[in-house]
Amino acid sequence: MRVVIAEDSALLRDGLVQLLELRGVEVAAAVADADLLLAAVAEYDPDVAVVDIRLPPTQTDEGVRAALCLRAEHPGTGVLLFSQYVETTYASRLLGNPAGFGYLLKERVVDIGEFVGALERVAAGGTALDPEVVAQLFGASRRATALDALTPREREVLALMAEGRTNHGIATAFTVSERAVEKHVANIFAKLDLPPSETGHRRVLAVLRYLESTG
Repeated sequence: MRVVIAEDSALLRDGLVQLLELRGVEVAAAVADADLLLAAVAEYDPDVAVVDIRLPPTQTDEGVRAALCLRAEHPGTGVLLFSQYVETTYASRLLGNPAGFGYLLKERVVDIGEFVGALERVAAGGTALDPEVVAQLFGASRRATALDALTPREREVLALMAEGRTNHGIATAFTVSERAVEKHVANIFAKLDLPPSETGHRRVLAVLRYLESTG
């Protein structure tokens, strides 16, 4: 897996490089601003770009705007937003298509295994949303949607799907069998009117419905 990092803190940037390389991840470039990020992605064609939301010169939404450019110009490159705080206003601009997208808080780097796992999911076209981001998105929902038909447990399962958890991971989180989780997932697909499809990834589509409901 090849990664490009955009983080203006030299200490954190260098630390990320060392941690990822120790886990066998190739860091093609580690840069400090959005312009250098775009140039590095064009040059190295990484599997994932790790992008701090707040980058120079204004430290507001440069990272988000750069990520939007990457999604448009390099759709094969996953984008993992990285922030010290939950900033759903900025993130929502990228949540229209959750495939190959992630948003983690910087504190998650404490668990490098979890961080690398998130990178792998995003590189594979999946999602990796921080539990705190998911919680705030759920809390922000104000519209009646098809999600209203879901049971509380089905909503919890869908929230973990949004984080990028597999059925096995969800079963572990709830201390239930994978068969029980499979039943919940099947019910979610049915209630959200997501029939089997040769082209559509139903887990991603279900997550998309969830994210749309929180806009």
